[in-house]
Amino acid sequence: MTAVTVTFGTKAETLERLAAHLTAGRVLPLLHFSVADWQRSPDALCGSVRAQPWGDGPLIVRSSAQGEDAADGSMAGRYASVPGVRMDKGFVDAVRTVIASYGDDRAKGMHRVLVQPMLTDVRLSGVAFTRDPASGAPYLVVNASRGADTTAVTGGAGADLITHYTHLSRTPSEPWLAALRRLCDELRALLGQDALDLEFAFADDDGTPILLQVRPLVMTVALLDVAEHARLVALVEHKVRLGNRPHPYLHGPRTVYGVMPDWNPAEIIGVRPRPLALSLYRELVTDSIWAYQRHNYGYRNLRSFPLMVSFNGLPYIDVRVSFNSFIPADIDGELADRLVAHYVDRLIAAPTLHDKVEFEIVFSCYTVDLPQRLARLGEAGFSADDRNRLAISLRCLTNRIIGRDTGLWRADAAKIKVLEQRRAAVLNADLDPLTRIYWLLEDCKRYGTLPFAGLARAGFIANQTLRSLVAIGVLSDEDVARFMAGIDTVSSRLAADAGRMPQDAFLERYGHLRPGTYDILSPRYDEAPDQYFTWATGDQVPPREPPRFALTLPQMRHINKLLAEHGLEHDVVGLFDFLEAAICGREHAKFVFTRSLSDALSILRVLGEEHGFTPDDMSYADTTVITELYTGSVDVRAALTSSIARGRAAYATTRAMLLPPLIADADVVWDFALPPTDPNFITQARATGQVSGTDSGDLSGAIVLIQSADPGYDWIFSRGIAGFITAYGGVNSHMAIRAAELGIPAVVGAGEALFARWSAAEVLEIDAGCRQVRVLR
Repeated sequence: MTAVTVTFGTKAETLERLAAHLTAGRVLPLLHFSVADWQRSPDALCGSVRAQPWGDGPLIVRSSAQGEDAADGSMAGRYASVPGVRMDKGFVDAVRTVIASYGDDRAKGMHRVLVQPMLTDVRLSGVAFTRDPASGAPYLVVNASRGADTTAVTGGAGADLITHYTHLSRTPSEPWLAALRRLCDELRALLGQDALDLEFAFADDDGTPILLQVRPLVMTVALLDVAEHARLVALVEHKVRLGNRPHPYLHGPRTVYGVMPDWNPAEIIGVRPRPLALSLYRELVTDSIWAYQRHNYGYRNLRSFPLMVSFNGLPYIDVRVSFNSFIPADIDGELADRLVAHYVDRLIAAPTLHDKVEFEIVFSCYTVDLPQRLARLGEAGFSADDRNRLAISLRCLTNRIIGRDTGLWRADAAKIKVLEQRRAAVLNADLDPLTRIYWLLEDCKRYGTLPFAGLARAGFIANQTLRSLVAIGVLSDEDVARFMAGIDTVSSRLAADAGRMPQDAFLERYGHLRPGTYDILSPRYDEAPDQYFTWATGDQVPPREPPRFALTLPQMRHINKLLAEHGLEHDVVGLFDFLEAAICGREHAKFVFTRSLSDALSILRVLGEEHGFTPDDMSYADTTVITELYTGSVDVRAALTSSIARGRAAYATTRAMLLPPLIADADVVWDFALPPTDPNFITQARATGQVSGTDSGDLSGAIVLIQSADPGYDWIFSRGIAGFITAYGGVNSHMAIRAAELGIPAVVGAGEALFARWSAAEVLEIDAGCRQVRVLR
């Protein structure tokens, strides 16, 4: 940093002091006065404004209070500003409005009022931070929107929000961002402050940024060293470059990394999971179990490929590996190469599809609209023979999975029953805690997550089948909604039982559920029941009567004809039996395997407490320590101490990392925008409500915002919510299905940018039918 040239004052004073020094930006002309001066001589001050060269044009009257932009608190948005007034139309009232917003503060007379010409022909405006405020990481963080109103950013109401991150060791690639970066660097030098919060604008006829406001960025964390942080990002860049090379055992020349495709870690464990949650998810699902299931069901053998990678603790799906695993086992060679390459290219071209790759990009099962959907491949250069070969293969694979009497999903449903028996045996045996934990997790893999993965595949085929019947016009969206609402799943029973069962009986059945399935810090229902439910008589929402679903005779005949024409080995009755059983089976399997996992986490928590560790401490341990302790004569406390220490150090790095949700090129780890998202709107209903988090005491009539679509949040459906929004999650996620069952409007997988914008609102309207969310206040 160079020597300090400018000191902070009020908003007006700071802008005035900077105006003479700036070379990388400019400050609009200004005039400011104290409240006391206005109260003494308003006419004289009006004359002073009118005498300015810009005084007869449109003006903005802005607050400039003492302490408004202080280092210990910005008071952002606390005081009024009034744009678009003129001296002869609204100016005096605007000044009075700004002064009134200062309230009855004893220092009110010292507060100032700032008057500037109203900026016109604005191309872009927004807010920039010279550090990430959450982590202290060295990024230029920019939120901008088209037009002049920076409240579109600060208030979360912008319709065209740009969110961009650039590491401070790099120069942004876009010219307007590079110009803004030069202004930020100059301000940091002039003000002697590394962490700044500034508002800016770009006019149509000028590439020079206009500084509207600057203040210290209030931080609650330490600023991270730029060079050391750059070293950590460089490790990610190197790993991405290595992963984008051809691999002799994989089809497709390159990959993409994403937080939401396939097994969707962003939804299940979050984008920054603690080491215990991350290692559990790897062990139970993404290291090998996922690939065993796919191969068992007739897809390519990827058993030695982990599905999920970790970039300094941030979990990403290796999309090339995922797309390889959706290729039927009998499709090989050149066709498989071209299919995977096409799938990857399509995701890169349409990144908003990253949470719905199986619905919109990959062809992984046969449905009655598949021939029409395969036309997309024809447009991409695949021949009729290519498409026919893929269709035949998918038909054979699908029949093996969903077959009436011998469908593969039936064996997986039977395995889930075995897990319930083995769990009881482990808990009832005379075993030490470590042995219990080890076998609960081992059984959870073999008899829990493995069959669950199969049943989830069957559930996906069921949902895709319903979508296909809508696509060709046999069913309507309303038909599907009624069918889903009438399915008796674990989730629908939970909501009903919360309103009619005694507390003890309810917790005996559902108490193992926790909002964060893999998170030891997430309390189970039976560990904190009052956090999730109210138990007084009449407080629970009565169960909804599901609408009646019935096929008409013409629909039944049409579906039977389609099944025969397409070679699917079901009649209409058998097909709908499968659809219901598959959707129920998926939910039941998750309910059962999470019981074993939840028990293991609870025992691990107690084990940690017995050796002097809090649950927070234990969240930094790695699951490998469980195997180490079970298989060796190791000091428990020493092993846990070592594992926790390594995890804490690793997680400090994780917290400092900022990466885009989709990484298609190694360079984007340094300079990226959060992509626009195409959210999943559930149902066609509409609801308006106060915005609330899950920690609010009264959720009745609220629009609830949840980071992920984890099924442990089922309890919110007993609180009479109006609707909900999640940052992460897909159209086939548990919460999406649950919303469809109950007819509750929801937005699942809104993405980080939209979720942040809507979280800042007070009142939202969800219009799922029109696929819109409106900020009402």
